[in-house]
Amino acid sequence: MSDFLIIGGGIAGLSAGARLSTLGKVTLLERERALGTHASGRSAAMFEESYGLPSTVALNRASYDHHANDQRGVLSPRGMLMVAGPDDAHFDGDAQAMKLDPISAAEACAMVPVLNHDTVTRAAYHADAWDIDTNQLMQNFLNVINHNGGKVLIQAEVTHINRTRMGWELKSPQHGIFGGKVLVNAAGAWVDQVALMARIRPLGFTPLRRSMARIPAPGDHDVSRWPMLFGPGETWYAKPDAGALIVSPADEDPSEPMDAYIDDLVLAEGLARYEHYVTEPVTRMLANWAGLRTFAPDRQLVLGPSPDDPAFVWCAGQGGYGFQTSPAASQLLADLVAGRAPEIGKDIAAALSPARFA
Repeated sequence: MSDFLIIGGGIAGLSAGARLSTLGKVTLLERERALGTHASGRSAAMFEESYGLPSTVALNRASYDHHANDQRGVLSPRGMLMVAGPDDAHFDGDAQAMKLDPISAAEACAMVPVLNHDTVTRAAYHADAWDIDTNQLMQNFLNVINHNGGKVLIQAEVTHINRTRMGWELKSPQHGIFGGKVLVNAAGAWVDQVALMARIRPLGFTPLRRSMARIPAPGDHDVSRWPMLFGPGETWYAKPDAGALIVSPADEDPSEPMDAYIDDLVLAEGLARYEHYVTEPVTRMLANWAGLRTFAPDRQLVLGPSPDDPAFVWCAGQGGYGFQTSPAASQLLADLVAGRAPEIGKDIAAALSPARFA
């Protein structure tokens, strides 16, 4: 029998597994053929400390040291640049919320030479935004689980969950029956479905589709040093990626839990919003895809034991913040499970607790 059974092999499950593996034996079950297949494998992850609600920002800040220093770190410089026209009403509020410094339109165009001088009249920037090496971060957490004697299984769909006198019993058609004292629900878009299988009250999570297109470097420029670009109100963003550019309409369309796919019209509209600010039109895509960002009703993460059963632990609602919050979120989860005072503080722990929905 394991001490901890974890359902879900994305960044949420792997980070939780790494922290909990210092407290007992971990068994992690992932339904797909590879870890991080869905949201984690389709993320344009950035570390931006001021991005999100106050509880998310607190997790971001508490995660920085781990991202920067653990196992040589996973961050590389990127920077963040918001560009706007004269009538973009969200500009001032977004710049203030994200602690961006106003710069001239000419300075912005010098950073990104394809920006359109006729449409970009305002800009704001700061350098303290970082790319996250998502593959390395997941591998680092996986290494910790393995080092501490944990077990990680792929193609291990969970079809039945039973509460037992000793804890939980999970059935996987591919791998058999697993027993554990504590069940951690880190199943991404499927967390409410897992809760129902365990006879735990679902919390009303909503998966939201986010679409992406990968396009050739505009005008054959070297984009490697360009900052991440976005428009006020987060109506689109663009990010350099391996010599090309990822562009997203920043869509948030509700979806059932599924292997997400793009909506061609939504993607086209988002590309048009991006094109409004640049001189180089999008003539072709190298690839496109979609992922699901799953949110609780209040858009805060949900971390900790269920009020219905303390042996059922939520690690859910990461939305678009899973990678950047994962070190602190998983530490909080381990603190709560171990009965320790939460390192991040009682107020943040309470804001993220499943008990807020009781």
